[in-house]
Amino acid sequence: MDDFEIRDGEMFCEGVALTAIAAEVGTPVYVYSTASMRRQARALQEALSDLADPLIAYAVKANPNSAVIATFAAAGLGADVVSGGEYRRAIKAGVPADRIVFSGVGKTADEMRLALETGLFQFNVESFEEAEMLSAVAAEMGRIAPMGFRVNPDVAAGGHAKITTGSAENKFGIAISDAPAAYARAAALPGLKVQGVAVHIGSQLTDLQPLERAFTRVGELLAALRAAGHDITVADLGGGLGVSYDPSQPPPASPADYGAMVCRVTRDWNARLVFEPGRLMVGNAGVLLSRVIRVKPGATDPFVIVDAAMNDLMRPTLYDAWHNIEAVRPRGATQRSNVVGPVCETGDTFATGRDMDAVAPDDLVVFRTAGAYAAAMAGTYNTRALTPEVLVDGDRWALIRKRLEVEELIAGDLMPDWLAGCAAVAKG
Repeated sequence: MDDFEIRDGEMFCEGVALTAIAAEVGTPVYVYSTASMRRQARALQEALSDLADPLIAYAVKANPNSAVIATFAAAGLGADVVSGGEYRRAIKAGVPADRIVFSGVGKTADEMRLALETGLFQFNVESFEEAEMLSAVAAEMGRIAPMGFRVNPDVAAGGHAKITTGSAENKFGIAISDAPAAYARAAALPGLKVQGVAVHIGSQLTDLQPLERAFTRVGELLAALRAAGHDITVADLGGGLGVSYDPSQPPPASPADYGAMVCRVTRDWNARLVFEPGRLMVGNAGVLLSRVIRVKPGATDPFVIVDAAMNDLMRPTLYDAWHNIEAVRPRGATQRSNVVGPVCETGDTFATGRDMDAVAPDDLVVFRTAGAYAAAMAGTYNTRALTPEVLVDGDRWALIRKRLEVEELIAGDLMPDWLAGCAAVAKG
């Protein structure tokens, strides 16, 4: 089911016309569907229903808006966080502390203290040096820190190199061959409860085979650790399951297929399984709504210049990512276009030679599958206002992040004393 569909000639998100949102909030603006997020949560919960008490911890980095996190918390999901800021967001959004997993390769002592003070399910520790710091912080606080090492199984997951995390050359985790020694050393440290093992091999994975290979290696490690006397009761299998961006490409593996594979591979593990889905939960739940500024002739194809830019949606520039681009009020005609933004970078290009709906100045367009790693990565390059976000639930909608206007950006600049006179002269 698609929660963004054309009705009576224009696109709606659930029961709300996108033209109505554009008229009130302006463009560019992110728009999210509550129904889509709830449906994805149910689909994964059902796919994993044969497991004993799995913890599905939404990966906050995919879309950290508090309203999005709260939507998933209400659906029974926990949170996977990778910074103190994300931890605070999760707590504020209503995620129970004992359903929060703290991942990330660069946790600081202050972040560890924050999580230990309020509580969490588990730290996913990425080096023995980090385990030593966690031990010292926990001992100083008189707390016990639940932890598991993130292991790197050296499994090539495919996909873009910048979102691969499970190969030997990646910065994440410890080599799986080094894990037995790391667990033995960690077991001797004070303040730690060494309870789990974790793995995460990449993002936007469309093939289950790399995941199955990684999970099989984790199962072998789990057995070896228990044989060595470690009481390992948790296995965090990470996230990474992909979504469909380009409708012309084969669809990715479904949550049901993923769940069946997990149940088969982990059948004899006797451990509580943790999952960290992000993109899968929210990717297709969002669009970036933008307005055409003008159409400019090009050497081969015309340039459709929109008011969204690479600072609003960085994925095409950063990853050469595809986003389907559609007119909000399609005329029925198509054209081949280069879709670009107004930022002064050639990289500010969303599509080249794209066959798409024919559009004209002032038309509205949407960039599909923009719910994940989109607003979260937005910035203010070229002194552009920070993109707002809207959440739709049925026939109601609300602004969930206001547009940070240029005046507010400038007001945040601090002028040093020795330049204050220059600024005064300029004003005069």
